[in-house]
This record gives sequence, structure tokens and C-alpha cells, in this order.
Amino acid sequence: MDRLDKFIATHSEATRSLAKMAIKAGRVLVNGEVVRDQGKKVSEQDEVEVNGVVITKSGDVYLALYKPVDVVCATKDEEFETVIDLVDGFTHKDLHIAGRLDKDTTGLVLLTSDGQWSHRVTSPKHACEKVYRFETADPIDEDYVEQFAKGIMLRGEDKATLPAKLKILGEREGLLTLTEGKYHQVKRMFGAMGNKVESLHRESVGGIGLRDLEPGEFYELSEDEISRF
Repeated sequence: MDRLDKFIATHSEATRSLAKMAIKAGRVLVNGEVVRDQGKKVSEQDEVEVNGVVITKSGDVYLALYKPVDVVCATKDEEFETVIDLVDGFTHKDLHIAGRLDKDTTGLVLLTSDGQWSHRVTSPKHACEKVYRFETADPIDEDYVEQFAKGIMLRGEDKATLPAKLKILGEREGLLTLTEGKYHQVKRMFGAMGNKVESLHRESVGGIGLRDLEPGEFYELSEDEISRF
């Protein structure tokens, strides 16, 4: 068990002195009750809340975010809002993105402070399925299904893409399931077929979806979801 001020400093970006100030000001709750004793002993089993934000017990964060259009997958950006900006309240210094999306692509983005977990999500050898809903400029047909299932060569690559599953939903729309994540892969795959992606939305990663999130909202992954990778 740790002193309350030390626990806060260890599990957040606050310094020990800032933690003491917050405790003294009555802005710290332990298991729902205000605590002003900075020397109070707390453990990982206690729920500690600072300025209205619950400090994670495990030390690692696992989040699912619905990325809106024009938000960038970066930790910092001088021009655009970032996915990190949207999860304000999670104060881990090393929160990073497990699988990026382009600025104009919407949908599921996973964020975590667990580097090994992130690697398992993004590494092709783990064959994590990522499902994208798309709309194209020109009609698509069964030839796309066959070519994507075989794997196609992309400009600048020395190996063909891994087999991908394409489900046609309409003349110009469908679902594409990938198990890898090359740079701009979906757009480049359709480009190799002489087509263009007009809109792109990631629906799920490894069976983890957006639930009922609205753009810009997020939720913490369950233990079951975390254990999938």
C-alpha cells in the first residue's frame, strides 16, 4: 500500500506537491469519500478520484474511440485536433495509438498505454481482423472479391497484400476485412483496381466494435476485450 499523495503521483501526471494540494483542497475522493489526509494508505483495490477523474487501478489504459473526420491519429498536432485530445481525463504520459486512421477516415481507434498489447493488435503475424465499410467512385463487382482474396501488388511494395475478404453491399459500397495494416492500404488496393475510395469507416478491430458510440466518444475496454490480444 502507498500513501495517497504518492499513489496519485505514481498513477497520473501530477507531481507529489500537486497531489498534496489537491488532497488539501478536498478534490480527492477514495472509494467515493473526500479524503484530506495525504498520508492515508491506499492500494490498487481502492478507487481514487482526482478532480472528478478516476485514476486507473491497473496502471494501463485500454480505450475504444469513435474517431470523427478531420481528427488526426497523433499524440500532438499544431493544426488539427488529435485522438488524444478526445480522451481528456486519462493522464497517462505514454498513451498511444494501436492502429492509425487517415484524417478523413472515421471509425474505431484503439488507444493504450500497454506497448506489448498494442504490438499484438497491429502485428500482421497475429492476423487481427479489421473491418472497413467503404464507398467507391466507380461500381465494384465479383472481380474485386476475387482479386482481393488472392492478394494484389501495391505500388512501392515487394510483396502482394495478404488475402482480404470483400463483401459487396451495393453497387459502390461494401465491407472489407484485412489482417494487416499497410500505409493507406484500403485506398491503395482500390487504386490498384483503377477505382477510388470516396469514404472509409473502420467498424471493428479483432471483434471489438464501436457499440453505440457517437463520433468523438469512447469507452474503456472490458477484460474480455483486452484478453483477445
